[in-house]
Amino acid sequence: MNKPSTMAFTPQRIKAALRVRWLTFTALLLLSLIATSAFAHGVAEGDKLFIEQSSGMQLIPFIYLGAKHMVTGYDHLLFLFGVIFFLYRMREVGTYVTLFAIGHSVTLLYGVLSGTHLNPYLVDAIIGLSVVYKALDNLGGFKRVLGFQPNTKAAVLIFGFFHGFGLATKLQEFTLSQDGLVANIFAFNVGVELGQLLALTAILIAMGFWRRTDAFGRQAFAANVALMAAGFVLMGHQMTSYFNI
Repeated sequence: MNKPSTMAFTPQRIKAALRVRWLTFTALLLLSLIATSAFAHGVAEGDKLFIEQSSGMQLIPFIYLGAKHMVTGYDHLLFLFGVIFFLYRMREVGTYVTLFAIGHSVTLLYGVLSGTHLNPYLVDAIIGLSVVYKALDNLGGFKRVLGFQPNTKAAVLIFGFFHGFGLATKLQEFTLSQDGLVANIFAFNVGVELGQLLALTAILIAMGFWRRTDAFGRQAFAANVALMAAGFVLMGHQMTSYFNI
């Protein structure tokens, strides 16, 4: 007769399982509320009026708006959080963040200035997929399930392109004055980069303290499960909106 495993239901495993469920539920609840709010990755009404009424070069205001949009863009921040989760060297952080910045800068500028339109719901669904991808990558899911590891640098660059189109689709919702448009869009992109640096600095500081705790190794798995759940919520919300157009 086989003896029951003494490792099956240890207090540590029970606590870990409850922690995963709690973080997943919290992520689902918060993102469901955020995603259905009017502010979800959008532009505040006052900012919208300013953008549509602007004429001529407005460099400082557009830099501010770009920074504000990135700092409050939770989908971009979730992806960046996943990207740097297991990066410990600043050189590696700089490499990946630069690839992401190149990707979204190219498509942001190209999308707005060329007038290229993509369905915003599908673009945002892919942005949600990028969060799922990075969480699965952090969990080692590709090696376990598919038996190979995708090129992480190429993935960050490619998803950066979609994040840029996500920003472009928001600006394309407005009637933009052609007077000073190029300079203003470049200023907006500079603001996005500054906002990304500010947000990334805060994330790195918080991660630095967290990594020094004994609990980080145990909580890393739960955090990435919650991150994946958040990505699925973002995808589900956008696809639901797409099919209900």
